[in-house]
Amino acid sequence: MDERQKKGRVAGDDEAAVSRFVERFAAQLCQAGMARMPARVFAALLSSEEGALTSAELSEQLKISPAAVSGAVRYLAQVNMVSREREPGSRRERYRVQGNQWYEALLKRDTILKNWQATMREGVDQFGLDSPQGSRIDDTLEFFRFLEKELGSMMERWAAHRAERLGG
Repeated sequence: MDERQKKGRVAGDDEAAVSRFVERFAAQLCQAGMARMPARVFAALLSSEEGALTSAELSEQLKISPAAVSGAVRYLAQVNMVSREREPGSRRERYRVQGNQWYEALLKRDTILKNWQATMREGVDQFGLDSPQGSRIDDTLEFFRFLEKELGSMMERWAAHRAERLGG
């Protein structure tokens, strides 16, 4: 097995298949609101054998600049979708996706929902429930409350499902 295959890269027709997957999934992430470059980097990491690549490997695979990789990774790290690690004996960083990145990203959203709820409550208090603004804001607040409740129970069910089906 050559070094490229060990790093999670593939050759020939397989490389084209990986590229098609990366671009297709990245396009779907973009449709869901993610910026294009972070979407491509995330899809490339997700589809790599080890779930980790260096900046140089990402640049080569995606045919983008190191600066584009850096910006994409910065965003992905901020939203807990990738982590940075040092290669043993090197100063180079590798970027890694974890198996539970969606779970972690949703947990972070739970904090955001709580902050939004606090602001919505202030809006309802400011405008009053009997005003059109207050009524709309209260409807939004109620949606966030519902989402928070459902998200919590859904995450508990996911943890149980993952432990049962995927072994942890």
